[in-house]
Amino acid sequence: MSNIGSDKIYLDHAATTPLDPEVLAAMTEVMSGSYGNPSSIHSMGRKSRILIENARRTIADTINSSIGEIYFTSSATESNNSIIRAAVRDLRVKRIISAKSEHHCVLNSVLSFQKEVDVKFLSLDLQGNINYSELESLVSEFPNETLVSLMHVNNEIGTMLDLQKVADICSNHNAFLHTDAVQSLGKFGIDVQSTKINFLSGTAHKINGPKGCGFVYINGDTKVGPLMYGGSQERNMRAGTENLYGIVGLGKTLEIWNNNREERMEHILKVRNIFKNKLLESGKDVNFMGNQDKLFAPHVLSVCIPKDIKSEMIMMNLDIAGICASAGSACSSGSEHESHVLEAIDADKNRKVVRFSFSYMTTEDDVMNAAEKFISII
Repeated sequence: MSNIGSDKIYLDHAATTPLDPEVLAAMTEVMSGSYGNPSSIHSMGRKSRILIENARRTIADTINSSIGEIYFTSSATESNNSIIRAAVRDLRVKRIISAKSEHHCVLNSVLSFQKEVDVKFLSLDLQGNINYSELESLVSEFPNETLVSLMHVNNEIGTMLDLQKVADICSNHNAFLHTDAVQSLGKFGIDVQSTKINFLSGTAHKINGPKGCGFVYINGDTKVGPLMYGGSQERNMRAGTENLYGIVGLGKTLEIWNNNREERMEHILKVRNIFKNKLLESGKDVNFMGNQDKLFAPHVLSVCIPKDIKSEMIMMNLDIAGICASAGSACSSGSEHESHVLEAIDADKNRKVVRFSFSYMTTEDDVMNAAEKFISII
């Protein structure tokens, strides 16, 4: 049975995920009994503060940071914007190195500073992998004055960055490293002690938590000023009364993922392979975008089909068939333009790409039925 109802098969988990029932229960309990402002010194305020600090510790433990390096935000978009702005303002970087396949919240933030700093975009291969030699060459030109901003997992094609390799390159040349870990948080182990990262951003709603809550990790040795001005919340770094319920949800869903990561990821890989093999066995002209053997995130599978009259209507026909998927990033679904990620990797313009994405809630029946319907449509 589909995870969102008998008439729908939800395969768009890279866009957002259903709320875990345990997370909903934890949030509901707080909503009904913990309404004190976390900044208040009375007992109700202290109760809320304890809940926030417990969630902060869970996040810190997840990435092996100190609790003093975690700051809550409204979203990863806010985190990414804030860090890039703070790096230019406070770290006096002269160059930002990124890739044109980044999420728009990073890409557009970087582009907004191209009159103030030298902006360089790395070359990409057809699978979306960066050129690591090019990165090292560019980083070496401005030691101590370069910010590298690269996502850990691409949200459209699932290609993973070799984060350790990038961190080593940056460390060797004293460059600052920021990574958008939205699609990898919870799913893959990240250790900011062994992998030297200055900034990392994450969010709750990609890992079965609530929308409207994110965080940013800022290495304690990397000194930047406030991300948002106002009150003294988040140790004077991010003003605004904390989203208590969202923060509790973020902490709870990460706790659950940490305890079940291996089992969940094995299941996700299994349903991906069932879906993928079903398409390959159909004899239809299909192939796949992004890495497929190494450095890939199993929850994302971008399927490439010939562009024709049928494929131009593919998203509408999938929706009619009860299959929820994406044509690239959900954040750009209203755009008339082709995916900027596919453009960045010079994908074949004569083919159409549909992104299917899976979770631990996706069943074998879901992917079998979805594959059959997709095959019949194309």
